[in-house]
Amino acid sequence: MRLIRFSTGDAPAVPGVLVDNRAVALADLVPDVPADMAAVIADWDRLGPLLATASMAGGESLDMVRLRAPIARPGKILAIGLNYADHIEESKEAGLKIPTEQVWFCKHATSVNDPYGDVELPKVSAMLDYEVELVAVIGRKGRHIRREDAPAHVFGYCVGNDVTVRDWQHRTPQWMLGKSFDTHCPFGPAIVTADEVRDPHELGIHCLVNGELRQNSNTRHLVFDLWEQIAHLSQAMTLEPGDLVFTGTPGGIGFGSKPYRPLKAGDVVRCEVDGLGFIENRVVPEA
Repeated sequence: MRLIRFSTGDAPAVPGVLVDNRAVALADLVPDVPADMAAVIADWDRLGPLLATASMAGGESLDMVRLRAPIARPGKILAIGLNYADHIEESKEAGLKIPTEQVWFCKHATSVNDPYGDVELPKVSAMLDYEVELVAVIGRKGRHIRREDAPAHVFGYCVGNDVTVRDWQHRTPQWMLGKSFDTHCPFGPAIVTADEVRDPHELGIHCLVNGELRQNSNTRHLVFDLWEQIAHLSQAMTLEPGDLVFTGTPGGIGFGSKPYRPLKAGDVVRCEVDGLGFIENRVVPEA
């Protein structure tokens, strides 16, 4: 199943499901649907079986709706850095090396953007960069999760772009500010439920800028796989339904190019993960 959040005209965005190029509101299919997607995920033991037998009729053509970020304000947006060997290699000029431990940072909820929303080129920097990533959506609350139990805690997957302001990222050891500018966390277009993804570690992952292929890899090349990531994170914090886990980006970022190729106003960035669809964002100057 592909869960979406969409709006029609000036109406508020609602949770829905993507069916044959139609957006169908969950509230039209089953009773007592929460307005918040994280709450839908938390209530999936009840809602999932009901939706599985629903008629899936009606809805709006995708051409008539606006797809929004599947989760408006995730409780946590957790992202791992330096998790593909080729990305580590191209990042050495910044003094980075292959980590022996997982390197984590947060993107804040105010950075969330729609899958096809504009990404702002900040007033304070010209060093804007892209990072295509597989994003896992947590579905079941847990702490001290064993690696072998981690798959049961994943609700589904989507495509993300860990948009980064490079000079703000590297001016201090802590990356958070350079990763959390407004509009710099587009993800979607849908949450594909885990039962439809045979193996999250065998997915092609790609990024194109103005139609030029820049990143082209496969999630089999993760240094720390998703199950290791979840087990590690849950030693420190409780993972909750609707939390996002950005699993790392492969080589091919603008910062790794010689010369450096930052994003400019007017550029269009398309991020794809096989089987999950794509997100596409135009770079615009910050107002």
